[in-house]
This record gives sequence, structure tokens and C-alpha cells, in this order.
Amino acid sequence: MKPAVSIIMGSTSDLPIMEKAASFLDAMEIPFEMNALSAHRTPEAVEEFAKNAEKRGIKVIIAAAGMAAHLCGVIASMTTLPVIGVPISSSLEGMDALLAIVQMPPGIPVATVGINASLNSAVLASQILAATDVELKEKLISYKESLKEKIVKANRELQKVSYNFKTN
Repeated sequence: MKPAVSIIMGSTSDLPIMEKAASFLDAMEIPFEMNALSAHRTPEAVEEFAKNAEKRGIKVIIAAAGMAAHLCGVIASMTTLPVIGVPISSSLEGMDALLAIVQMPPGIPVATVGINASLNSAVLASQILAATDVELKEKLISYKESLKEKIVKANRELQKVSYNFKTN
């Protein structure tokens, strides 16, 4: 099995956050890999990864980084593959990472999800892959339908909540 998505973390301390992305890709039956690479501590390894990802069959890269968050942009600068950045809250409540990832120079885009929003990064990666995969598209339709069902159920439960001045 060859990975279609690569999840890259600046540090294994990001794993608790990135597990949501891994679990979603696993549920969607999308082969993926996970690696720790650092734009600052292992720049040569980052370059080798970015320049060879497409040759290895990778179609989308999810890159998570905190603080200065250079990993996402460095990878994006070396590949034409879509890169999805996940800002990690490690300092300044993640705002430093969010701004570092979202403020890329012209020509080096990084799609960016919310702080610690690795689940959304996996959903976005799946949607990119589903553009050419009908079976995956059907799985995503079912997933999104399940989200709607959760809200419908929650609203039914809210109807049971009682307050003196609640009118519904």
C-alpha cells in the first residue's frame, strides 16, 4: 500500500493533535504516512522529502507546525503538491503559527486550517483526493450527512431542556 497523503509534524509532541487527522484518513481508508521533520533542525531531510514526495505517490501533504511554523511554507516552496498547514498552539495560543502559515509570499500558497484543527486538514485532503475518486466522494457525502444528523439529534435533545422562561 502506497501513501496518498503525508502527515508531517515539526515534532512528535504534535502527535496528540495530529491523531485526529490520522484517524479520519484511516476511517476514509486513505493510505497515509506520518513523519516528524523540522524546517530548522533537519532542513536537508525536509528538502529531500518535499522534492521526492510526488515521485513516491503522495498527492496531498498535511504539515503541522507551531511557533515560527516554517515547515509548511518550506515544503510548499519545493513542491507543486497541495500543502495544508495546521498551526499548532505551542506559544502565543497558536496565533504565531497561524500567521506564519497563512501569510505566505505570492506563488507559495499553503491552505491553512484553524489552530490545532487537524481533523479539518484531513477532511480537506480527502476532498482534494475526491475530485478524482468517486468512491471517496461518496464516503465524504456520508460523513457530511452524519454531521447534519448530529445537529438534528442535538436539537431534539435541546427540546427536553427545561427553564422557567424557555419557550420551546
